[in-house]
Amino acid sequence: MTDTRRRRFAERRKARGLNQEEFAEAVGVDRSTVQRWENGKTGPQPWQRPKIAKALGVTANELDALLIPDAYTLPQPPGLWLSVAHPTTDDEFDAFELARRVSASDVGKETLSRLENSFDELAMKYPVSPPQELLERVRKHSAYVAHLMDARMTLSEQQRLYVVGGWFQLLGATLHIDLNQEHAATARLQAAASLARHAGHREIEAWCYETDAWRVLTDGDYGRALELSQVAQQLAPTGSSVEIQATAQEGRARARLGENAATYAAIEKVQRMSGAMVPWKGTEHHFQYDPGKSLAYTATTLAWIGDPSAETYAREVIARLAPSEDIHKWPRRVASANIDLALALLGGDRMDEACNAAQRAILSGRIVPSNHWRALEVVKAVETRQLPEAPDLREAYQGLKALEAGE
Repeated sequence: MTDTRRRRFAERRKARGLNQEEFAEAVGVDRSTVQRWENGKTGPQPWQRPKIAKALGVTANELDALLIPDAYTLPQPPGLWLSVAHPTTDDEFDAFELARRVSASDVGKETLSRLENSFDELAMKYPVSPPQELLERVRKHSAYVAHLMDARMTLSEQQRLYVVGGWFQLLGATLHIDLNQEHAATARLQAAASLARHAGHREIEAWCYETDAWRVLTDGDYGRALELSQVAQQLAPTGSSVEIQATAQEGRARARLGENAATYAAIEKVQRMSGAMVPWKGTEHHFQYDPGKSLAYTATTLAWIGDPSAETYAREVIARLAPSEDIHKWPRRVASANIDLALALLGGDRMDEACNAAQRAILSGRIVPSNHWRALEVVKAVETRQLPEAPDLREAYQGLKALEAGE
């Protein structure tokens, strides 16, 4: 831990009215272990964090703020930067620790490789996993990375640790956005950007801006989304996935702003760049662009500017990714494509088909909280037309909101 982190940790313990011995008893460790945590010699293990959080009276997110390195705010252009997965078991981190202990340094290449592979695994689970469940795994991996930060390591190992730590923070931020957890998302984006800058990793830095562009776009701030997506493109390595996705975000922002000519130009650029991509991490990796994603982004963008060809793109996404009629097994992109399809069909006055597509999307369980506004757009459009299907569609949407609230 840094001096600041040590002070925060100890101050929180004292604020709870606990001395070191009482705190040690509460979390099931020796007083000497607490002393080592507070003097910076070691950090808590991931499996000790739930008891620590309970003893300190903090949430998992608040405990992250006590345990992860202090976040350095990313230098920003004026007015831009914001001021089903299986649970991870202790066995996974026991293996990490064993790999670390047998290496020459306190971190080791084997441990870093395992962490990098774990990140890729979680990034590929993103499209089909409930965000809250996936977030629990990301939290534990992020905490383990933080645990290694103070260890002895070579410069090359330190850079790799900063990079994989940045990726985990970025994925965590994405999940927080999906769950409408704004403050946690901001903290993780800033931590990811800080780690990226320390490692000289412009790709992660660019992803931070692209991810924030999506967040503010969902909040309805289309002008700012456009600016953030352009900053991301400037930072992104040429031909990288993030350059393509940031361009796609630019197109979506311009569509919401009603800039049709610029929207079509962005779509054309995305299709050209994505056609040259060769996926190498698995086509469902969240931070790797592929032609399939291009179809989905094109469907959404065209639907937003009222182009009837959005129907063709949306149907192609559905045909490729949802050959089964079991809507509960859909990847997330299929639910979004059904919303795009509904918007396109409403524009063509094909009301029955539009309502059916919207109903399927809402009932699939694949629409994350940050995308509820898109489903609501369809519901309101159906209600405006006073269609007989409107009450059923509104009821399905209210069920979606109730599920989010845990009712």
